[in-house]
Amino acid sequence: MGSIYLIRHGQASFGADDYDVLSPVGVRQAEVLGKHLEQLGISLDRCVSGSLRRQQHTANAALEHMSRAPALDIDEAFNEFDADAVIRTLLPDLLPEEPEALHILRNGAHNRAEFQRLFAKLIGRWISGEHDKPGLQSWQAYVEQVEGGLRRILDQATSKQNVAVFTSGGTITALLRLITGVPAAKAFELNWQIVNTSLSQLKFRGSEVSLASFNSHVHLQLLKAPELITYR
Repeated sequence: MGSIYLIRHGQASFGADDYDVLSPVGVRQAEVLGKHLEQLGISLDRCVSGSLRRQQHTANAALEHMSRAPALDIDEAFNEFDADAVIRTLLPDLLPEEPEALHILRNGAHNRAEFQRLFAKLIGRWISGEHDKPGLQSWQAYVEQVEGGLRRILDQATSKQNVAVFTSGGTITALLRLITGVPAAKAFELNWQIVNTSLSQLKFRGSEVSLASFNSHVHLQLLKAPELITYR
């Protein structure tokens, strides 16, 4: 069987003007991941990334520490869903019951717990399919986008290949939904636990895919540096 390693990007710049940039911690996480894969003797036959900068930077920083690393291919199917668009589009309908939501979401870096509570509520509305709006990609459309990327990998892969996909938490969540059949709401409960640069492994034979492991971050745990274990 072949393996697909789903790798969440390193810590991005939450609360900054541009989120799509790795923080210094995110760069360190990616470097530690690359060294860990090298120590494990995992030979990658193909590497794929979404087109977001934090995804590509994570890939390049990790692959620099591997002795045999293929060139990085880009497939936008593995981009994160547009969280800003979800918030911007669905927030107005939430304000009557959460009048402080706009202030909290604008200042999320200073109130992470409340930001996460409100963000999770908006995501719940998005994935329900009951609040679809013109111009906003639906959850179902996003899942189909991710599925297309997975199918392209499977169509091009040969048996026993190891493929690394540098992506984001939402993408991994969509793949969990596709592969295990877990309800979207449960999948997103798992999403909130996905550690930056964690590894989730899929096993495949032809077009058949199964989940072998989820959210492994032993490469960070072994360093006994709690500041390297982050979720955003």
